[in-house]
Amino acid sequence: MQSAAVDLPDSPDETLTEAVVDLVLRGMWRGRPESEHRPLVDAGLAMVKGPMVLPTERARTAASRILRISPGSAQEEQITTAYEAFLPVNRKIREVCTAWQCRPDGTANDHSDSVYDAGVRESLEDVHEAIQPVLRRLERVLEGSGRYLTALEEALDRFDDGAVQWLASPLCDSYHTVWMRLHQELLLVLGISRADDEAREEELVTRSRG
Repeated sequence: MQSAAVDLPDSPDETLTEAVVDLVLRGMWRGRPESEHRPLVDAGLAMVKGPMVLPTERARTAASRILRISPGSAQEEQITTAYEAFLPVNRKIREVCTAWQCRPDGTANDHSDSVYDAGVRESLEDVHEAIQPVLRRLERVLEGSGRYLTALEEALDRFDDGAVQWLASPLCDSYHTVWMRLHQELLLVLGISRADDEAREEELVTRSRG
């Protein structure tokens, strides 16, 4: 993580820097005490909307500069390799979450068909097996990224214990929520826009299908 002095208040402390990055990676905070978000709001880095705390554009700019690694470095090249291995699996997790929420005919999945749900769970297992070597490779070159595999496994365990919200709910650290944070960090670390990300994913998925 680079110096926190970029686009943050004078003499920012480490807690504020970590909070900015966490808020931007999560996209929102919900249910946090005011003592946690007030410093960010006062600094123009967050705004409160009802029960949610959202990052401002200033916060997103700050987080992108804090997380961005040196362009052209060996580390960037190694992380890019992991990122490109991540993208085809990223397509698959979206398909799994869609299948869990909706039947193939577009109707909501009421989870009354245990055979259908078991098939979705098998697809999720394929995703989990595919992402593990990617994350282990990433952990060697991106400090702190090991937390993502731990969080994904915790979410998967809760899901298998019957707490179905731990697959895709945005209101907890569900499998999909953790996955989205990982994706966002990769984009900020590499300085990649969403548009370029989507184009690269489509290219890699198409290539993988021959």
